[in-house]
Amino acid sequence: MVRWRLKGIQSSLAAMAILLAGACASTGEEGAAAAPEESNMPDVDFVITHNIGDEGEGPRTEFVESKGWKVAEFTDTGEVRVEDGTVYMAPGNDMTGITWWGPLVRMNYEVTLDAKRTEGSDFFCALTFPYGEDPCSFVVGGWGGTCVGISSIDYYDAYNNETAKFRDFEMDRWYRIRVRVTPDKIQAWIDDEQMVDIETTGRTIGIRWEVQPCVPFGISTWRTGGAVRNVKIHAFNPEP
Repeated sequence: MVRWRLKGIQSSLAAMAILLAGACASTGEEGAAAAPEESNMPDVDFVITHNIGDEGEGPRTEFVESKGWKVAEFTDTGEVRVEDGTVYMAPGNDMTGITWWGPLVRMNYEVTLDAKRTEGSDFFCALTFPYGEDPCSFVVGGWGGTCVGISSIDYYDAYNNETAKFRDFEMDRWYRIRVRVTPDKIQAWIDDEQMVDIETTGRTIGIRWEVQPCVPFGISTWRTGGAVRNVKIHAFNPEP
């Protein structure tokens, strides 16, 4: 497997993988995200709060708590366990994660969650989410532990596109993650600091092939222990 820390050749390989998979530019259409195929992976006893209808329609007036997570189907995944409303993902070889199998919207929504690194030195939260017809990821703490950004923009991952920013993350400290998805922008914050504000018109949105098991919506780590709690999807009406 191509390592996330490598530059140059890994970006080219990721681009080829996306092209072969038939990735295309986001349409910006509203509606329900396509449901993933069936999985035989174990259920994860972890809730998500959302205001989405059972068939992906939204927004609803009231928020509900739902279950529908499964262990993401990574090779040599680490252990996934839930304690006191928090899901813990042990380091994998290479990845560990969870995937949401319930209703989704694919445009005009925000995701918020708390995440922390519990061991290791690479990303402890890669949030994969739908952007129109295409998946996308917000990577927190990658490429040796400090890189933050969107994977991928025009086939370039978070380390190699204009969304890349670098900051330190403390071990065992909770960080508030927020991602906002609208037809012309992807925005993201960590705590109160805006990390991403990118115009998407005319851009090709995609993922690195490694996170495919988390499509359409999931959270993963890379050779690192991570914990996540308080996951919420807030669908909203399009701006006039």
